[in-house]
This record gives sequence, C-alpha cells and structure tokens, in this order.
Amino acid sequence: MGTPEFAVASLDRLVKSNFEVVAVITAPDKPAGRGQQLSQSAVKKYAAENKLRLLQPEKLKDPAFIEELRSLKADLQIVVAFRMLPEAVWDMPALGTYNLHGSLLPKYRGAAPINWAIINGEKETGVTTFKLKHEIDTGNILFREKVEIAEDTTAGELHDIMMAVGASLIVKTVKEIEQSVENKTQLHFLVQQDNEACHAPKLFKDTCNIDWSKPMMEIYNLIRGLSPYPTAYTALPVADGKKLVLKIFRVNFVPNEHNKPNGSVLTDNRNFIRILCPGGAIEILDLQLEGKKRMKVQEFLRGFKIAEGTRLQA
Repeated sequence: MGTPEFAVASLDRLVKSNFEVVAVITAPDKPAGRGQQLSQSAVKKYAAENKLRLLQPEKLKDPAFIEELRSLKADLQIVVAFRMLPEAVWDMPALGTYNLHGSLLPKYRGAAPINWAIINGEKETGVTTFKLKHEIDTGNILFREKVEIAEDTTAGELHDIMMAVGASLIVKTVKEIEQSVENKTQLHFLVQQDNEACHAPKLFKDTCNIDWSKPMMEIYNLIRGLSPYPTAYTALPVADGKKLVLKIFRVNFVPNEHNKPNGSVLTDNRNFIRILCPGGAIEILDLQLEGKKRMKVQEFLRGFKIAEGTRLQA
C-alpha cells in the first residue's frame, strides 16, 4: 500500500526479492495541472508496468473494497507513504500490517518527518519499520536504520537516500517475519516510549514563509528542509509597491555581525544576492521568481535588477 515515488523503491525490492505481491493498493487517479487531466500515482505506474493486480479504493471503509481485500488472503500487508488505515484493513492479515516511516521513531511521528528533521537541524535521522496499531506511528518497532544528515543536505536529497535505505529495511523486515513463521519463533519488538516522541506535522504555506528576523542557521535549515518541495519563499518588493513571490531552493550561510535591518538585500546585481539576518547573511544560490522557471542567481540577475535599499519582510 503506497502512493508516491518513495513507496515505489520498496515495492520494487519486494518484487525483485521474489515475494508474492498479491495486490498493490494506491490512491485513485486525481486531476492535476492546468488541464486537470487525471494523474496516476507513481505506485500505480509501477504496478501497471509490472502487471501487478491493482486496487484504487475511494474509501478504505467501503464494504466492497474490504471484501475484495479479504479475498486476496494476504499473509502480510506493507504500508509505505499511504493513507491512515481503518482497523478493518490493518488488522486483516494473520501476520499483521507493517509500516515504513521516514524517521527514527518515536522521533518525528507524523506527515513530514524528512522535512522537519532538517528544519530542526538534526545531524541524523533514519527509517523505521513497525507494526500498525490504533494510534498513528506508535506501533511496536521491528527495525531502525540510521541515516546521517550533512550540513548542506536538502530534503529532496535526504528523501532519495532514505528511499533506498527504507527499501532495504522493508526487505529485511519481511524476511525476518517469514523466518519467524518458518522457525516458529517470536519476533523481538521495541516498544515506543511516548516521552521520547516528537512530531512532524503537515507542512502548510505559513510554514514556508521565511521570517528574516530569525537566527541565520534557523533560516538556513528551513530553506534546505523545504527544498525542492514545498519550497521556502519570501516577498520581493518591486516597483509601484508591488511584491512578487520569490521561492528559494539552495543557499549558503555567511556568518557576520552587522547593524543593518534584518531582511536587507546586499547584491552587486551580477553575481550574488545576500539577505541579512541575525548572525550574518543567507546567500541565495538557486531561486525562482513568481511566473518564471527555477534558475541560478547569476541567470536571475541578468534579467532582473534589485533596487538599492530593498528589504525583504515576512
């Protein structure tokens, strides 16, 4: 059970490890883009290419879907980046339902664990496989695998690393469950401690709006934790009192004490843009102006000049 690209890697590893995948369950096709044409999930595309049985229920509590799921007689269900499951679904297989989560649980329970680990300046994160139960992301842990976060890693880069590590952990998990059945042995679980938990809530537009009065490293981590999606942004003042949305994808930080207003723009209008904030400046490397494509700062400055004294504000 899964929807985005993150889930495809795990499904592919299960198929190539010769486990019998009796069905793949993914989200229904949804309208996307200006033309509102129906868009298929990454998991659906993989399932179709590999001739796997596919289910796309609108509602997971639909009695017809529950009955079709039961008819598959699956021993085990694997969930990677899918929806919250009703008990009638997750409690169905004899061996249970196991989820791959993009953090070292119980840290970063919730919808956006990869983003929040970077936003909060963590030096490491990881992936966890656990057995589903009622409360979201709280089930007993089977395996965890650590992943280091470099100082310049973006959420997109960490996503790709964790997608591969997670796929390997899923295979390890299923093999461990299979072996416990064959040998008639008990699985060894780690019980999550709620007092060690922290949360990774869904990202909203306000989360992505840069506050230039925040400390330099906090802004730096926010930008890379939201890159390339949903992307940190700021408002760039232009002529006639208008403001354009400026999305920022990649930056450096430049420690430096200053006494100028936070959000002040320093630029030679040829090679660099630096935004002052407490503790120094954020140097923009990749950006996208409203209505334009993503580009390097030098390309941006060839077609757009920033007026002296410009100041960015949240």
